[in-house]
Amino acid sequence: MNSPQSIHRVMHEIKRRKLEVLRVTDLTPLMRRVTLHGEDLAGFISLGTDDHVKLLFPRTPEEQAALDNPGLGRDSEGPRPAMRDYTPRRFDAHSNELDIDFVLHGDGPAASWAAQVEPGQWLYIAGPRGSLVVPDMFDSYLLIGDETAIPAIARRLEELPAGRSARVLIEVASLQEQQPLASQAQVEVSWVVRGEQDLLDAIRNVQVPAGKLYAWVATEAALSRKARRVLLDELGLDDEFVKAAGYWRLDESEAEAH
Repeated sequence: MNSPQSIHRVMHEIKRRKLEVLRVTDLTPLMRRVTLHGEDLAGFISLGTDDHVKLLFPRTPEEQAALDNPGLGRDSEGPRPAMRDYTPRRFDAHSNELDIDFVLHGDGPAASWAAQVEPGQWLYIAGPRGSLVVPDMFDSYLLIGDETAIPAIARRLEELPAGRSARVLIEVASLQEQQPLASQAQVEVSWVVRGEQDLLDAIRNVQVPAGKLYAWVATEAALSRKARRVLLDELGLDDEFVKAAGYWRLDESEAEAH
């Protein structure tokens, strides 16, 4: 049995939810927040700051009809919509609202939908399947990512209490992509401009603080693997407390953001 003071995973019942777009807010030139609401949000759970839900984007009338059929099971052989993973940025059970932040990176089911979305439209989501819960058991945090990781990084910082510290490195297309990151913890943020600075070099220059450290990386898959090696081999971090994830792949024709 997992101790509350250990990193552990909690699994959730997967439910498909049909939600209405309530608001659309442009946070930066390339980041758009879509606020969803609806009765189907009852029972929604997101315990981990880097949870993800699947967003479903039908491309044909047949796929739309399959989504609208409540009796369609997950294992059905019927038409399947395009699916993309995104972090729940904010969930408010009182107002029944869920925020999802989209990177407007170009063509693709999610980015194309987010580029044209307006209040009153509908979106199906499913999940989260599970949550990786990281208790408040660390003295400091090292959070590294790109635009696709900002929602998870922002959630982590918002949950940190006073008395903790966090070093944050975020790779962005330009300094216009900077966002305010609220936290009670002591936070130092570096915005690394893609093409002008090297994220791996920025990681190498991090001064590792004393005490117990949790490191988290989420960016392009190959870059995340390289960043993990730098953290382990060059900075000497504890493998048990380093999590690195690939949120998208450069070699895919569509680099859809997580």
